[in-house]
Amino acid sequence: MNPLNHVAIIMDGNGRWGLRHKNSRNAGHKAGLKTIEKIIKESVNNKLRYLTLYTFSTENWKRPKEEIKFLFNLLEIFLINKLDELHKNKIKLKVIGNKISSTKLTKILKHAEKKTYFNSKLQINLALNYGSKAEILEAAKKFRKSKLKIDENNFFKYFQTYKIPDPDLLIRTGNTKRLSNFLLWQLAYSEIYFVKKLWPDFNEKDYKKIILNFKKTKRNYGAI
Repeated sequence: MNPLNHVAIIMDGNGRWGLRHKNSRNAGHKAGLKTIEKIIKESVNNKLRYLTLYTFSTENWKRPKEEIKFLFNLLEIFLINKLDELHKNKIKLKVIGNKISSTKLTKILKHAEKKTYFNSKLQINLALNYGSKAEILEAAKKFRKSKLKIDENNFFKYFQTYKIPDPDLLIRTGNTKRLSNFLLWQLAYSEIYFVKKLWPDFNEKDYKKIILNFKKTKRNYGAI
């Protein structure tokens, strides 16, 4: 059985779910939060060490301003209401991605990171205003100024995910088969599962099934 330490998820399909069920994309984003809570609990049950959630990409700024505002408000409310519970369960929060202009959300995120810093049961990485190409370019700029030997290990020291093991497994819901500028370097040898269900419909049973399949998969890493 393969060990499983780190799962990354592209939570796709909230907007489509909302339009289909409530005639509102925002309703889908709200429903998607319930799925996040379920997956966090199941991740703890499976003794994962890391869970990375693609929360908001650099490309998502192309969406309507009202939808973006709703998404950020939703995240603020979630953190305010759930931070104590996450901390009690020894869950650590870390944000990866570029800084955002929302002073209130930035303050809440910094507080959440500081409060949960020493927790070690599960680390949740929120990829917020994150784009993998931007991360690689920024790492290259910093690396160029260093005097380190050119190799993968030294280069990776300048990534935001440095000291976080690469994902063993990537899950993308929403019946879309692409990486969407998410952890392009880190996913080089991850097992990838594309799921037809929209994110709000994804449940613990689906998650457990994928985890079991992953653990049974033969992983060669280029060997035979």
